[in-house]
Amino acid sequence: MKLVIVESPTKCDTIQRYLGKEYVVKASLGHIRDLATSGEGGLGIDIKHDFAPTYKINKDKIGVVNELKSLAKRADEVILATDPDREGEAIAWHLAAVLNLDVSQNKRLEFHEITRESIINALNNPRTIDLNLVSSQETRRIIDRIIGFKLSSLLNSKIHSKSAGRVQSATLKLIYDHDQEIKKFIPEEYYSFTVKAIYSRTSFDLSFANDPDGNKEIKTSKDAEQLIASLGDDFVVSEVKKTIKTIESKEPFTTSTLQQEAFNKLKFNTRKTQYIAQSLYEGLNINGEHVGLITYIRTDSSRLSSTYVGRANAYIEERFGKEYLGRVKRIQHDMMSQDAHEAIRPTSNHRTPESVRPFLKPDQYNLYKLIYNRALASLMKAKKVEVEEVKLVNNGYVFTLEFTKTIFPGYELVYKDEDNSYKGNIPYIDVGSVFKLLEKSSEQKFTQPPAAYSEARLVKLMEEVGIGRPSTYASTIDTLKKRGYVDNKGGIITINEQGSKTSIVLQKYFPEIINTKYTAQMEKNLDEVEEGSASRIKMLNDFYIPFNEEVIKAKDQMYPDEGIPIGEMCPKCGSPLVIKNGKNGQFIGCSSYPKCRYVKKEKEEMEYIGRKCPECGSELVKRKDRKGREFIACSSYPKCSYTETIKIDKTNEKTSKICPKCGGFLLKKRGKHGYFYGCEHYPNCDYMESLYKGRKFKK
Repeated sequence: MKLVIVESPTKCDTIQRYLGKEYVVKASLGHIRDLATSGEGGLGIDIKHDFAPTYKINKDKIGVVNELKSLAKRADEVILATDPDREGEAIAWHLAAVLNLDVSQNKRLEFHEITRESIINALNNPRTIDLNLVSSQETRRIIDRIIGFKLSSLLNSKIHSKSAGRVQSATLKLIYDHDQEIKKFIPEEYYSFTVKAIYSRTSFDLSFANDPDGNKEIKTSKDAEQLIASLGDDFVVSEVKKTIKTIESKEPFTTSTLQQEAFNKLKFNTRKTQYIAQSLYEGLNINGEHVGLITYIRTDSSRLSSTYVGRANAYIEERFGKEYLGRVKRIQHDMMSQDAHEAIRPTSNHRTPESVRPFLKPDQYNLYKLIYNRALASLMKAKKVEVEEVKLVNNGYVFTLEFTKTIFPGYELVYKDEDNSYKGNIPYIDVGSVFKLLEKSSEQKFTQPPAAYSEARLVKLMEEVGIGRPSTYASTIDTLKKRGYVDNKGGIITINEQGSKTSIVLQKYFPEIINTKYTAQMEKNLDEVEEGSASRIKMLNDFYIPFNEEVIKAKDQMYPDEGIPIGEMCPKCGSPLVIKNGKNGQFIGCSSYPKCRYVKKEKEEMEYIGRKCPECGSELVKRKDRKGREFIACSSYPKCSYTETIKIDKTNEKTSKICPKCGGFLLKKRGKHGYFYGCEHYPNCDYMESLYKGRKFKK
């Protein structure tokens, strides 16, 4: 028996079927170990001895590890087949360490799509664990642990912010800076014009180009009134220009461009896009065969393999004709791009969106169609349009009219962007032709401030400035929301008061850490560790020494959160009372804390429940304890201390447990046989487990 270990349980059955009975395929369910919380500062890192890490098996993975150890002892060979990225390489290394495998000899499979051809090819061409890649991931994890623990502890004690981090804090600064830009924006007045004219029995909307002095904008009511008053009945054509434009197709998707396009076209947030894409990558049952529909989804490369290009070209010629065959784009990647994987593309051209539609949920179909069509379109001939630009003059005021006609659709047969083609018949227009005025009016407007970032725009910006990686874009945005720094409504992100306060404090005391250039440079340094061209120890020392000095300095200089004054004085010491943030939410306390520990108790309105106290006969009321939990008590307290607990139905209560299948939260649910844990994304994710001892739920 040969044991193959993958990350996700969804892949197990498919890969098992491809490999046959000789193999047993099991899942690690992601990382099995992480840095311990022991040692100095609870970092799990021995800084004095070359930042030596101490790893501990995750509590929820003890059962998984024990099962893998048992299988490994009985196996003739253990093969590691975790995901083909930094995290996947690290998981393989941790598995090798726990299972006592020789990393210099042990087989490591790398595949980028869950198809029979890809799995068998990986099995026939195994490699060993890339220790440079592991070192890069470990270095990243150590830096993130140090920054996260030290800054989070400091911020929590001073301003009650929940956390800080290398990528999340740099991203928060991007949002904060943009928010300040919006707040500082000063609107400017301008005027727009509605001008309609008729020619050849057809009405056209004319666009204002410039006034007799060449001004392209009208900014005062006087000038707007003068323009309207000056327009006569005739618009005379002064120029007609026809050009042929070639519009190339877009590159196939990277992680970031997929997230942007899915938001713009399908209104999916980044987390939803990644979740659905993961299900398409790991595979679905298509006509009786479980198969992966797309390639690996965490990539910053838009490169396509020669194998795919050859198959796609044959498909394009077969379906659309040779005239639609394009060329492979020579893509120039920026310095931050790793280019380790292909672009996100379909695993088969003949599994068209329509052919697999009966086997997919609507959201899966829509995202697959987007990925399939974009990859195919990138290899098709450019679209050609004829553009006719008409310039018209009326008493010195210049207006324009533009017609666009598609003369060759090219890639738009499969992937259509915004269609700006003129829908009617384009009339014959020559210099000297006259359009007759039908309607004229002006409207006062004001320039608008920049729009708040959408998730898609923020992901694009993170990619542009080089912070984070394809695998972290969605999780970073999620973290900012969970920490209470931003609000995210309909995919539009706005910073809140706590987020602004956090960003201001970090900017004041740790300007380098949250600087996007610093974060991008660190990513570049980590890439050099991965390539083996930079020293891990040197990088960690170069980071830690100045950072630790800044932390020590900030501890002395950073003032505790002063709170918001409420206009009342403390009855104990006479200092102002302020609103503060505590463990259980906001409260009103003395500004002289810790010298004065006065906390104002809000008068609680009694909610009578309509029953009498069985001990003294007074009315029973609802009250709350210190943690905000409701209970029933006697209204005569403290004379009578009678209480009752309130039974709460905890069905569908969200827990802190993470679904190993899709990364969502597990809910406590009630079924025919009692309570169990089920994924919040049901029915898209059907993961379940027993409520007891983490045992997997038997279906």
